[in-house]
Amino acid sequence: MSYQLNEEQRMIRAMVRDLAREVMLPTAAERDHTKEFPAENIKKMGDLGLMGMSIPPEYNGAGVDTISYSLALQEIGYACASTAVIMSVHNSVSCGPIYRFGSDFLKEKYLKPLAAGQLLGCFALTEPGAGSDPASQKSTAKRGGDTYILNGTKAFVTSGKNADVVVATAYTDKSKRHRGISAFVLEKGLPGFTVGPEEDKMGQRASDTTSLIFEDCRVPAENLLGEDGDGFIIAMTALDEGRIGIASMSVGIAQACLDAAIGYAKERDQFGSPISKFQGIRWMIADMAVQIEAARLLTFNAAAMKDRGERFTAEASMAKLFASEMANKVAYQALQIHGGYGYSKEYPVERYYRDARVTTIYEGTSEVQRIVIANNVIGS
Repeated sequence: MSYQLNEEQRMIRAMVRDLAREVMLPTAAERDHTKEFPAENIKKMGDLGLMGMSIPPEYNGAGVDTISYSLALQEIGYACASTAVIMSVHNSVSCGPIYRFGSDFLKEKYLKPLAAGQLLGCFALTEPGAGSDPASQKSTAKRGGDTYILNGTKAFVTSGKNADVVVATAYTDKSKRHRGISAFVLEKGLPGFTVGPEEDKMGQRASDTTSLIFEDCRVPAENLLGEDGDGFIIAMTALDEGRIGIASMSVGIAQACLDAAIGYAKERDQFGSPISKFQGIRWMIADMAVQIEAARLLTFNAAAMKDRGERFTAEASMAKLFASEMANKVAYQALQIHGGYGYSKEYPVERYYRDARVTTIYEGTSEVQRIVIANNVIGS
């Protein structure tokens, strides 16, 4: 890897790699089969400071840079994509907006235990009829005294079943379109707040994905995140960070695919020699390695821009677009190198192939990323 890491970054990568490959990797296939939520892994990650990596120490976070966060997610993604997406959502679109937009009260009550790994967070923006177009959401929040009354249904919420805290959006003034969306911090257990059935997904199956239903759910007014009407900006800002996370875990999945393909190609004999000797296979592996390195550097670039305090919206979208589509291509090639065995659950590339597929969909589809990039490159 050509990017020059400092000593702290190398230490964080080594620490997380040990945890990921010694603790998470051996049981990842079983969790994929049983859909068991990786609660013990999440606890270990919390103990190591991985559940509040970018949050300052005064709020119980690790206070490390975004490059370190990306490195950690690459390593977790290499071992278990389900665990990686839980970590990414918790850090970027749960802890992130509370730290950036929350009042002192919200930071004290929710951010501190979230960053310490004592509570798990999730993010509820998507609705059954509002995915890529969040302004078409139908959830509402009406002020009544010292509470807001929330009504609506959120869909495809990562960790919706297992999270303790939800950052959710709803219209407080529909007439203002996206400028009338507000954001709230909700606790599980509020009256009128129920968790819908778990989705039976193609991949990342140990990460639960559910709907969240609000029926006259009373949320204290002090749980408003930012000001009335800030919800769209809060969500878009959080998604910029989330896209660095998804790009990072995509690189991790792809690296696992490459390593599996190399290992198999060296062992598999055909026509009297290992298939790793065949030019067709060697060129496939060379292309995979180039694509992974390019995605890694795009991701590091967005992370470094964030750390420097620069605007990184377009760069985060570039990294997410390229890395997620790259992960799908590399997973395809790794499975192809395995031949018929790649289609069997006997080898891990079958799981990698399924896990990679959703990376081009969540945190903004590839099509949405292209819109964001074009708007930044061309202008409106």
